[in-house]
Amino acid sequence: MPEYSRAALEALRQPLESGKAVVARAAAHVSYPARFQLIAAMNPCKCGYLSDEALACGRAPRCALDYQSRISGPLFDRIDLHVDVPAVAASDLALPPPREGSAAVRARVAKARDLQAERYRAHAAAGIFVNAHADGELLEKVAALDDAGRALLMRATDAMRLSARGYHRVLRVARTLADLAGAERLASNHVAEALSYRRMAPQAFSRTG
Repeated sequence: MPEYSRAALEALRQPLESGKAVVARAAAHVSYPARFQLIAAMNPCKCGYLSDEALACGRAPRCALDYQSRISGPLFDRIDLHVDVPAVAASDLALPPPREGSAAVRARVAKARDLQAERYRAHAAAGIFVNAHADGELLEKVAALDDAGRALLMRATDAMRLSARGYHRVLRVARTLADLAGAERLASNHVAEALSYRRMAPQAFSRTG
């Protein structure tokens, strides 16, 4: 992802936020539908060996800060799930496949999508079909938290310095996690997992990850 030009990356911000791409010229503004799912990958630093002291360059961890700064904070803030994928050890390559196969995962996701389609049936005319589209009062209603979940989210918002956008994105992800688990109401464990997918602050990077 950092190998793309800054201008190209920044152009993703508006459609990621609104689901629309607006072209502005002197005579008119034209809006195009642009709701999409962004899946991107990047190395932690330019050399790619930040967590390996034997192979990392002599500029670690500074190289990670410089490399990841090619992507702006506001763009990072619009990405809901940040997943660290460490190098696979040779011993892990011989492990048996996971117990839950792709077909089982697909069925679980399809069930959650059907649940959301039913939840937002009355809002379909407004273009709301899934949790990612919910906002404002509707989001607060469908993602209502219990006391423990609310307290956890409030503490995390302060500790992680979440923006208002980040706060609402955590709620949407937590609601989806609850749907995947077949839970009617959000619980603190759904909030905790959603928070774990937020991006780690660059200042926390080190050679050991």
